[in-house]
Amino acid sequence: MEAFGLLLHGFAVLLTWKTLVLMMVGLVLGIFVGVLPGLGGPNGVAILLPLTFTMDPTSAIVMLSCIYWGALFGGAITSILFNIPGEAWSVATTFDGYPMAQQGRAAEALTAAFTSSFIGSLVAVLLITFLAPMISSFALKFGPPEFFAVYLLTFCSFVGLGREAKHKTVISMSLGLLLAGVGMDTVSGQLRMTFGSSELLRGINFLVAVIGLFGISEILLTMEERLALRGHAASISLRVVLGVWKDLPRYWVTLLRSSFIGCWLGITPGGAIAASFMGYNLAKRFAKDPESFGKGRIEGVFAPETAAHASGTSALLPMLALGIPGSGTAAILLGGLMVWGLNPGPLLFVEHKDFVWGLIASMYLGNVVGLVLVLTTVPIFASILRVPFAAVAPMIVVSCAIGAYAIQNAMFDIWLMLGFGVVGYAFKKIGIPLAPFTLALVLGNRAEDAFRLSMIGSGGDLKVFWSNGLVGSITTLAIVLLFWPVIDGLLARVRWMQRTRPTSG
Repeated sequence: MEAFGLLLHGFAVLLTWKTLVLMMVGLVLGIFVGVLPGLGGPNGVAILLPLTFTMDPTSAIVMLSCIYWGALFGGAITSILFNIPGEAWSVATTFDGYPMAQQGRAAEALTAAFTSSFIGSLVAVLLITFLAPMISSFALKFGPPEFFAVYLLTFCSFVGLGREAKHKTVISMSLGLLLAGVGMDTVSGQLRMTFGSSELLRGINFLVAVIGLFGISEILLTMEERLALRGHAASISLRVVLGVWKDLPRYWVTLLRSSFIGCWLGITPGGAIAASFMGYNLAKRFAKDPESFGKGRIEGVFAPETAAHASGTSALLPMLALGIPGSGTAAILLGGLMVWGLNPGPLLFVEHKDFVWGLIASMYLGNVVGLVLVLTTVPIFASILRVPFAAVAPMIVVSCAIGAYAIQNAMFDIWLMLGFGVVGYAFKKIGIPLAPFTLALVLGNRAEDAFRLSMIGSGGDLKVFWSNGLVGSITTLAIVLLFWPVIDGLLARVRWMQRTRPTSG
């Protein structure tokens, strides 16, 4: 009951003109960066993060989360009207969304995408609402060993459960951990890897790295690909919206199944990409006429959009509750919370209840406002895609440079941002994932501090990570996830041997 009281209080705090305006601004900016090629959710949040430094944490996170949701909506516009996935997860939306646009059903496809996105996000927010009180109940049991075990679980899960090649994930994460150690050691005060540079004494700023890795690298890739933007026009009428909503009950199984898949893969490191493809493939598999998928079937839009939005929203739960970001954007938001002096993790639900429940309340309001906004402004944002990219790219680069400089008022950070942009470009060309790199850069120092404090407290005895049921279970789970590909391969081999074993008699 206390949790619901705090949630109602969060609604009361948010129902002010200031917060609603910030919500609208965040959604508009999010749709804008989602529509523009070369940007997207993580890139938009990274580039626009410096705009929130002068705000209070609640206003800042409301605006940033709305930027993220707006970017998810914007990705659907490009996928359906232009057959250009605004995000990697929106590839699955193009399979049936673009054929619908070619058949003159663009408004129907967009309404289906926005409505299913709203449903997926709503299910994920309900999940967060009911699980958050359970998480806060054991918050005070966490000490340095427990925190390190959680960080270890995060790193191991990215390696064991990630879709990318394991060696590439390890390379990415190792480089992130290496760069996280640059600067002054917070435990001993020693300088590490500064190479005599006074600029590196304060270490490598996470936000500068993220702006370069996501913003600049995407601009370089888009310049290389020379995107030609030609698409279909669309305007959504009330008749089309009501017609799609009238048919929603026919697809309730698909919507619930995709919501469940999205929530599961959002809380685990599966991510929105896996969720969208899994939602689409399962919808096709269980359909009575699977051959109709890929030819303009509306269920082929419902399934991936619901799963992707459920995944993107539920990824905020492990980020807030355990300090484990479930997506690249959640990792950037994690860094933002640390900039504002908030430490995501179990104690956040104890020490900053008003902030947490205000954020959860903003998720409800942001989804409702976002749905209304995108349904009424599709033609405007679709026309943005016809602006020559040569005119848009310099504006984005200048915005990135201003954001990087504003963090610490240092020209060195702009050069660092450009350097990380080249690194991000190279990583994407050779298929090395950026999410593990970003995660390690954010959590590297915190994991190291927790480990060293655990060792100091135990006199160097590694048994401290199995000293009680909580830390022991988390550490054991981390090790299992790290070697999960090997374990899964052995189990598959055993099952194969059992099937092929000759029967007697």
